[in-house]
Amino acid sequence: MSRVLLDTGPLVAILSRRDDYHRVCVEQLRELSPPLLTCWPVLTEAAWLLRKEPLAIQRLFQGFETGLLKLLTLDETAAPWIAAFLHRYRELGAQLADACLVYLAEHENIETVFTLDRRDFSVYRLNDKRSLNILPEA
Repeated sequence: MSRVLLDTGPLVAILSRRDDYHRVCVEQLRELSPPLLTCWPVLTEAAWLLRKEPLAIQRLFQGFETGLLKLLTLDETAAPWIAAFLHRYRELGAQLADACLVYLAEHENIETVFTLDRRDFSVYRLNDKRSLNILPEA
């Protein structure tokens, strides 16, 4: 499988056995080749959502040590693109993490996102009007 961006929802679900989507996300994870690519806004959201599960947060960062996860960086040149994206999708309530993932898809030529946010990611478009492939499949 090609490179895959990882959103907050599946990341939290994989790390938290209490999450309603834990099983489906772990099953999807088994079908993917590491590393899964993500960014700091996703990690920030995930850490906040897992704040009452310190072992899950520890496993989150162990994912980088084991090679399961890879952090893609954003620099200041991404800011205008992200700001325009957030403005374009303001009616949808686009979040910073979503904007950053779509930016990375656009600039790193990544076509697939592992997300539970199918509603929003099915609407988001890259600059050439393509949509991202969404996992898990509906």
